Amino acid sequence: MPIIIILLILLILGILYLPNVWAQRTFKRYATPREDFPGNGAELARHLLDKFEMTHVKVEQTEVGNDHYDPQDKVVRLGVNNYADKSLTAITVAAHEVGHAIQDHRHEAMLAYRVRLVAIANVIQKVGAGILIVLPVIAIITRSPVLGTLFFLAGFASMGVASIVHLITLPVELDASFNKALPMLIKGEYIEKKDHKAARKILKAAAFTYVAASLASLLNLWRWIAILKR
Repeated sequence: MPIIIILLILLILGILYLPNVWAQRTFKRYATPREDFPGNGAELARHLLDKFEMTHVKVEQTEVGNDHYDPQDKVVRLGVNNYADKSLTAITVAAHEVGHAIQDHRHEAMLAYRVRLVAIANVIQKVGAGILIVLPVIAIITRSPVLGTLFFLAGFASMGVASIVHLITLPVELDASFNKALPMLIKGEYIEKKDHKAARKILKAAAFTYVAASLASLLNLWRWIAILKR
């Protein structure tokens, strides 16, 4: 295999995989419990929600999926560690998710737009997964390489829709991190000045989490390609 092909493959793998590795390493780096924090992620989230007159919004622990704000159920959901720990990662991520709750509470158009796009992307992804599942059967029945290629391209494109949607709506995440969470943490003196730089790193990772995770999920396409080549 020519060296240029190998380098191209490594570049593609790096673009798809490294952002997610960076985000997860950033969270882990600052996940050490701290005695100087008076409360954990869940307690800070509850405090901030009450402070911004969002007593109707609940705070729940989730063991499935990432930390997120659910605009339909009006719930801030935090992972096990970010819910219970008193770490810089926990309280910073909690503030980020409360930032989304504030966007929803203020009826900001960006969040509503993102919610609609994500719903559409989820449907397209399911269709794409279905196409990739039935593709081998169609290829056997039709014995048409052109038709098989078209179906594969359709499935490939649909699987990449989530990455595109998260990239388009990245401003929503950046707003929750740097226009909402960071000012709350600094002005409310929930973190000391020595933690400001680290908090910015965590908030950047929180903003890029969905983009990074959806890019990493595209690596599943390599598995589909391997299956289809059998």
